Amino acid sequence: MIEDLAERKAQARRVVRQLKKDYHDAECALNFDSPFQLLIATILSAQCTDVRVNIVTKDLFAKYPTAEKMAVAPVKTLEKIIQTTGFFRNKAKNIHAASQALVDDYDGEVPKDLAKLVELPGVGRKTANVVLGTAFGIPSGVVVDTHVGRLTRRLGLTEKADAVKVEEELMEVVPKKEWINFSHRLIHHGRAVCNARKPKCEECHFLKFCPQEGVAS
Repeated sequence: MIEDLAERKAQARRVVRQLKKDYHDAECALNFDSPFQLLIATILSAQCTDVRVNIVTKDLFAKYPTAEKMAVAPVKTLEKIIQTTGFFRNKAKNIHAASQALVDDYDGEVPKDLAKLVELPGVGRKTANVVLGTAFGIPSGVVVDTHVGRLTRRLGLTEKADAVKVEEELMEVVPKKEWINFSHRLIHHGRAVCNARKPKCEECHFLKFCPQEGVAS
């Protein structure tokens, strides 16, 4: 990790500039038509690929497109629909309970508030940040998934493994106006170039300033 805070900020600026050049149009990979649907899709994305989630939510949202409809769906039916996303029993319980809470407390609408979102069943900071940033354009924090954590460690922006601690360090060095797009773009870079097991360093535009920490030679 780059120890000097000023140098870490400079490194973050270099990363942000290159991400803008390479992935200017990068967006959230999850399919959704409303903040509610993005919330549910993000809950389902835990330990599951976005591709699989999009396959599952196509049927799920066709039947239960709103919080009101999801809240009255039988949990066993939800389990069957989302089974291939993994941990499906817990996820079904959470999306049902979260939908019921939205109906009971917020008239079926997703609140634009981090503290209120993380009180919903199955919703942590990552999910709340995704919804606030992508659905509402509110930069409440930096979304840290496995790609963001891995790449920011390789780039010397953090050495932490815990997602919350990684987010704290990134919020310190990445300009707030870039928080939303930073994660979207870095995730695309992680999938396209900076793979976990075999990064394509020779093809990477970050090579000139990347310390490649944790990358096997």
